[in-house]
Amino acid sequence: MALKRTNVYADESDLALIKETAARKGISEAEIIREGIHRIALATRIWDEPFLDDEETFDLGGPVGEDEIRSAVAAGCAARERRNQERST
Repeated sequence: MALKRTNVYADESDLALIKETAARKGISEAEIIREGIHRIALATRIWDEPFLDDEETFDLGGPVGEDEIRSAVAAGCAARERRNQERST
């Protein structure tokens, strides 16, 4: 991907967070900023075609109970915590 230089204005507090994150991850501040720009560009993209036609649906396997939700959230939080600890070492 070809990169093009541009200037942006940012809050000092945001820049401090970027600097802290870059140091923690061992990557450049510019890489953090490029990733943020890319993510917001994709998140706000308007697609030419709908994701689903009106006739299409998703089968999510039926109703989901409270215990299943709690279990899934707990498993996701534990996995995220493991990833964060692996990255910090």
